[in-house]
Amino acid sequence: MPMIDVKTTATLADEKRDVLKAELGKAITVMGKPESYLMINLADKQDLYFGGKKLDKGAYVEVKVLGSVDAEKSGKMTAKVCDILQSELGIPGNAVYVSYFGTANWGWNGSNF
Repeated sequence: MPMIDVKTTATLADEKRDVLKAELGKAITVMGKPESYLMINLADKQDLYFGGKKLDKGAYVEVKVLGSVDAEKSGKMTAKVCDILQSELGIPGNAVYVSYFGTANWGWNGSNF
């Protein structure tokens, strides 16, 4: 039941979206969550500002999961997300924020888990 929401300044061609989807699918297993339930939103061409200045290359990523967020696992996930964004989009880690949200209630297919 994980959800990864990526907002980036980059323009994403379909091929790049496919690569990001695949890489984030592999990365979510670090959180102990299955790719088979992973939902991903990729929002490109976003205006992101950091320190009062518009970023040429940057990203904000939210990772939402059913249950609590483990600090050690989320630390490893942040490293993976930053590596993916650097290698695939050329976004440096110091222009990426990753936030984590855990919830006890997650609905799917007409009911909650």
